[in-house]
Amino acid sequence: FHLEKEPEVVVITIAGKDKVAGEEKKSSRQRSLKGDLKVNLAHLKDKGMLVPEVSQSQLAEEYRIVKRPILDNVEGQDSNGIERANLVLVTSSLPGEGKTYTAANLALSIATERDKTVMLIDGDVAKPSISKLFGIESKKGLIDLIEGEVSFQDVVLRTDIPNLSIMPAGKLHEQSTEILASSAMKKLISEISSRYKDRVIIIDSPPLLAATQGAVLASLVGQVVMVVESDKTPQHIINEAVEKLSSCEVVGCVLNKSRKGFGMGYYYGYGNYAE
Repeated sequence: FHLEKEPEVVVITIAGKDKVAGEEKKSSRQRSLKGDLKVNLAHLKDKGMLVPEVSQSQLAEEYRIVKRPILDNVEGQDSNGIERANLVLVTSSLPGEGKTYTAANLALSIATERDKTVMLIDGDVAKPSISKLFGIESKKGLIDLIEGEVSFQDVVLRTDIPNLSIMPAGKLHEQSTEILASSAMKKLISEISSRYKDRVIIIDSPPLLAATQGAVLASLVGQVVMVVESDKTPQHIINEAVEKLSSCEVVGCVLNKSRKGFGMGYYYGYGNYAE
């Protein structure tokens, strides 16, 4: 779906759990001596995440539907005119709609593909929820990389889940918006997209109406997944958030926390929030 003006929105309903809890009690992942991260699958399962043992579940099937148009755009990026299609931003209008839950599950689902690898980047630098979810504590990451303090290899943490790696948010910085909007960030994003065309980069972004970083990141990627909390987020809030995505060609929407569930009013189609 190639967009020229207003971002057209693909809506996909997810009958998932509520958002991932903001506070984690203890690190659920540990860094091994080889520099890898061992995934605590029991912890992720407890949080309602898509772990290998639930590959035949309703949740797994829903994310197969979510990821397919995204991967189709990645596969056809040389012919469909979508620049940086392998860079996918996951965001929402407001906090608490389930963007981190969606970003993590989308990455876990793509990791099961036979010919794709996926990197999950914690781009919510003020509130690094991906890092909390996976138990990554006090690690250098995206901000440190942009600032030139570390190399790319230093901040990409391999996991013991095949095809999945994670880049933490890195240090807190009062000028994080300016750093994300810098020429160094644009150069980094361009290099990642062109150098790793077989790798899908999922970026967990701050909510669009809660922080300016979300709109900045959206201007750098080829695809955006907008997470909307079912029956809660007001239409005018959604409209306001979508207006901040005008720089991105492809915008999809995941309707999260739906009580209807798969097979009961499951919806997949096209719409435009501006209408």
